[in-house]
Amino acid sequence: MTQKWLSIIGIGEDGLQGLSTIARSLLDHAQIIVGGDRHLAMLPPDDHREKILWTSPISNSVEEIINRRGKSICVLASGDPLCYGIGVTLTRRIPISEMTIIPAPSSFSLACARLGWSLTEVETLSLCGRPPALLQSYIYPGARLLILSEGKNTPNIVAEILTQRGFGNSQITVLERMGGIHERRLTSTAAEWNTTEVADLNAIAVYCVADAGIVTLPRLPGLPDNAYHHDGQLTKREVRAVTLSTLAPTPGQLLWDIGAGCGSISIEWMRTHPRCGAIAIEQNSSRLQYIADNAAALGTPNLKIIAGKAPSVLRDLPTPDAIFIGGGVTADGLFDICWQALPPGGRLVANVVTMEGEQTLFQWYEKVGGNFTRIAIQRAEPIGKFLGWRAMAPVTQWIAVKA
Repeated sequence: MTQKWLSIIGIGEDGLQGLSTIARSLLDHAQIIVGGDRHLAMLPPDDHREKILWTSPISNSVEEIINRRGKSICVLASGDPLCYGIGVTLTRRIPISEMTIIPAPSSFSLACARLGWSLTEVETLSLCGRPPALLQSYIYPGARLLILSEGKNTPNIVAEILTQRGFGNSQITVLERMGGIHERRLTSTAAEWNTTEVADLNAIAVYCVADAGIVTLPRLPGLPDNAYHHDGQLTKREVRAVTLSTLAPTPGQLLWDIGAGCGSISIEWMRTHPRCGAIAIEQNSSRLQYIADNAAALGTPNLKIIAGKAPSVLRDLPTPDAIFIGGGVTADGLFDICWQALPPGGRLVANVVTMEGEQTLFQWYEKVGGNFTRIAIQRAEPIGKFLGWRAMAPVTQWIAVKA
């Protein structure tokens, strides 16, 4: 059996005295202790064992740990190390068979215990080292949110985002230093939040309440067209909904969005699940800014944006699970590079509105097969005093799944 040389011990606000007998034994017998300033300060002054302090980037400290593989090492972490914690980072590099993890209650569990919320019925996210715009996609009427805060300024940022979205009536509760003798709770509405004296160690609970008349955005594909800033290069709502259903995102999958326009397809792909990722490729410089602005406003700030023209910019990108081509299908060599990049089971979807585009798609169809769909949408619009049907340009959609 593999020797377990690494232990990861979760610590609460009550410090070392709150550790279990097993956790304390692992800490006492370790040759090397790893942690942040706050954790290492909990050790006795006469503890002269080797210490490793987390540095930035944290990958450097992880390498220090791996370089000492085989020595008895104890990592001290806050709460549950596998809840947005260092345990997640370390298990990506070190097999679980070589480590022991003993968690303390997470901030989420403690917050639920204080508020009487069911942990299975809340939305959880971390804003530690992450863009605050992530919060945007979690906001809807009646949502209960638990947020790991980056510091004392995070509650102000959360309150501002909620108020600007038309959720100023939402109740915010900031829970400081949970589990310790200095635990404190602060409560207000988002619109009235003005507290500046907040401890760095805090978590935020939000009960989302929409202001009167606010129209909220669904999580399903097919957001209103006016949810986006664009210059006309926008996959229209109805076509977008059909396209996302054809792309069929599942959690953790990656999309290449080629000819991204204002980014609507990749943004709505990512909104389907927090673990979905996307790369938006666009050559028009003004549209690149539209993509960035839309991604931030709609809660997908981690959308990767690449400036350039396909297929030349596609080389060396991470392997996609699906590829959408919304523009530029006639570019030389585009199909070959995209098809080679897809793994077995990967999906290639392309939308065109021109006859030249259809001819190209039919050439692709002759190579690998697939299916065609014609999407024809009509919207009712005023004609004088009456309503009449105005047809949108029909879209030809082709999908192929790699065997």
